[in-house]
Amino acid sequence: MSNIPSEAKKIEVEGATVDFFELAKDGVSTYYFDTSKSGPPHPMVNAMSGLKLIKNTNNTLVMINHKAPGGLFNKLDADIAHNAEDIEGGLVKVT
Repeated sequence: MSNIPSEAKKIEVEGATVDFFELAKDGVSTYYFDTSKSGPPHPMVNAMSGLKLIKNTNNTLVMINHKAPGGLFNKLDADIAHNAEDIEGGLVKVT
């Protein structure tokens, strides 16, 4: 089972090293990427690329990773809310 909705469309994201997907509903987009099978620096590189997509918007970024990216949390601005939850397969979903 994929952790990215099947109706999400693949998009190009500058600087990304994995595929990104967008799911738009009611004028708001959620962007997804999966670095659960990638080691450093891919999770951080792609998170930073994805954060550029949502900066100053109401859009959301979702990262699927093999663990909670503590290093990323330390780099987030105070105005960027985030939530990490354990999901099936021993993975972590960070929104």
